[in-house]
Amino acid sequence: MPLLVAGALGGVVFAASSLVQAVVREGFDPLRHAVSQLVLGPGGAVQIVTFVVAGVLMILGGIGLRRALHGGRGARAVPVLIMIEGLGFIAAGTFRADPGNGFPPGSEAAFSVTGMVHLACAGIAFIALIAACFVLASRISKQGDRAWAVAGRVSAILFALGFLFANTGMTGGPLALFIGATIAWVWFGLTLISRRRLASS
Repeated sequence: MPLLVAGALGGVVFAASSLVQAVVREGFDPLRHAVSQLVLGPGGAVQIVTFVVAGVLMILGGIGLRRALHGGRGARAVPVLIMIEGLGFIAAGTFRADPGNGFPPGSEAAFSVTGMVHLACAGIAFIALIAACFVLASRISKQGDRAWAVAGRVSAILFALGFLFANTGMTGGPLALFIGATIAWVWFGLTLISRRRLASS
């Protein structure tokens, strides 16, 4: 159970820390700047630590899921997907995002190999979570809790739409991604701490 709680906290911790930083960091605009860019400039170390801590918590959650899911749909896939998410976050924190759209203040937009690796790792992590939500929702639906399963699928769809919108480069994309991810993390986290919803199916 402690491992599942750790997994439930992973995304929520990342979202909460990013939200606080977005409010206090000078020049940050959630409509134009991705929370990944908070690793840049003064105070950037806080977001780097946030990425790594969230990633470790997600990996612990994956380990917990591997022990908790005794057979049934997604018993192997979901833990692996969540551990991939965790590894992606750790890697995304290790490889810094590029500056852009005026953040940090005074910086010029840049495109580097490090930034591209960051985007790739974050993208893999997001796709893994979206897939995990769909698979776990399918498992829960088979158990008979169709309302919660629908909530999981809707969460995954909103996250996917936010992810796609963010990749258009349009204003509001970063905020849509953050909101979508947070919704998915909350649904997944609540599922992890529910023994009934993790029962065999």
